[in-house]
Amino acid sequence: MEREKRNDMSFSRKRSFTFGAYGGVDRFTCGDETRPETAEENLLDSPAGDRKPFLPASSNQRDTELFEIIEKLQGSRIDEQRCEFPLPLKSQLLTIGADLPLILPPKLGGYWVDPPLQRLVDVSPTSSHYGFVPECYDIMERDREAKIYHKFFRSRYHHSFTAVDPALGHLVLSVCLEEEESKLRVILRMKECSLHGAFSVSLFPNIPSAVELAKMLCDRVTVSKFEVVSYLKAPELITTFDEHRVSPNFKFGVLYQKDRQFNEEDILSNNEESEEFKELLSILGETIQLQGFTRFRGGLDVCHGQTGSEAIFTSFHGREIMFHVATKLPFTDGDPQQLQRKRHIGNDIVALVYQEGQSPFLSDIIKSHFLHCFLVVRRIKRAEDTSETAYQVSVTAREDVPPFGPVLPDPPIFTDRALLREFLLTKLINAEISCYKAQQFSRLELRTRLLLLEGLHAELCTRSQCMMGDPSIASLPSSEGPRVVSEGSGGFIENFKRAIRVRSHSFETLGVPRRIGGSASQRPKAEKDGEGSPGPLPADSLGPSEIKDQASPQEDT
Repeated sequence: MEREKRNDMSFSRKRSFTFGAYGGVDRFTCGDETRPETAEENLLDSPAGDRKPFLPASSNQRDTELFEIIEKLQGSRIDEQRCEFPLPLKSQLLTIGADLPLILPPKLGGYWVDPPLQRLVDVSPTSSHYGFVPECYDIMERDREAKIYHKFFRSRYHHSFTAVDPALGHLVLSVCLEEEESKLRVILRMKECSLHGAFSVSLFPNIPSAVELAKMLCDRVTVSKFEVVSYLKAPELITTFDEHRVSPNFKFGVLYQKDRQFNEEDILSNNEESEEFKELLSILGETIQLQGFTRFRGGLDVCHGQTGSEAIFTSFHGREIMFHVATKLPFTDGDPQQLQRKRHIGNDIVALVYQEGQSPFLSDIIKSHFLHCFLVVRRIKRAEDTSETAYQVSVTAREDVPPFGPVLPDPPIFTDRALLREFLLTKLINAEISCYKAQQFSRLELRTRLLLLEGLHAELCTRSQCMMGDPSIASLPSSEGPRVVSEGSGGFIENFKRAIRVRSHSFETLGVPRRIGGSASQRPKAEKDGEGSPGPLPADSLGPSEIKDQASPQEDT
């Protein structure tokens, strides 16, 4: 009899720990509501002096130490991925019979919602009050000046120059004389940004030097000399750098939220697709077979079927869009976190959520370092006595994401499928472009630009020295080709990974020492001061899914 009690005790402890480790409901309380404690909980939670030991002290101590070790090993992983829905709110929502909003902001704030919950108090973040024009479905441009070099310089005779400024770091200058308009057009590329200007030739008695032109654009330039670029393929390298932020490809997550689903695990574990959900997917794009797919794949496997067999893809105004649909990504039995799904959706920046029922979506319910914006769509009926269906739309984003169009109509309801498609795809693209201005991504973009500029400067200098026959630089095989040119833009995160590879290729594969002020094998002063090129993203800044994706990237085609 005593042995049976020991077995029951051991099983109870293990089961309770397992639920606790995976964020089960055992630990939750709902406001003033208290859940009756079971005998099992009294046994585990009561002080040691209040209960009779079922096992010898040594055995109890060993079990406790074992559970503590397991909890420490799994704790960091769970904490990175878990976002628990506040149960007092959940309890209240389940008892409300009236219509609920599509989105509820988190209790601690940090997100804006459009349309706002209190229209009489708050102004919609995308209303005309902020300068947005209703019924205007224009797609935002991520970098308006990215194609100036391609437009005004590539087709004309021009020169490019390089220098390393003690304060500003690497500089790349391009100068073009437009004789038909008597203008000097200049672009100065720095680590923070690129400056562009056009000056009338009549302002100068003589053609100014590269240093003078650089100082006209930025008075912080202190260098006394620029080196001329003589490499014949320099325009290709410079164009690739200028346009590295411009990509015609986008990838978005798609989540399916059923009624009374309030946490990340339930949403990511949905496998069956309702007819209504399939109808929305058909509005977004067409179902394609991944095997052998040759267009933009958004990181999905098109060879071995490791990311499912189907996906949703579409072309929209010259842009290719791949959707990471949660129900079409691989499902893993026994994994409540569904990391095979979250490693794709968790690395997207914007996701669309389709709701069935009246359960609202909480803005921070999906734990991710990258997801900054959600578009939530719910299918509704216009009237009780009609079968006409419509779609209600709401948007939420982190508070440091600037507002973006198009403006939601008032009320935010769509009955026309074509108009809904135009609105959703435009809104998704503009949402991602706007998210890049958030603090986390703007810092990462600055680091990416710094690395790419360093690689461009090294490539231009090395190739130019080879063209001039510098005996200190070994001749480079032409078949190798510049890495910056051979790899086009593939997305925000891919650009950062590529920047790391480009810098490594420039300094190591080509055997070029890092020269600053004539000192070889010396890191740039900016790096010494903590302002230079950083390494890859630290592991503690990303969740497990992001670290895995960064360590083993699947390059987009």
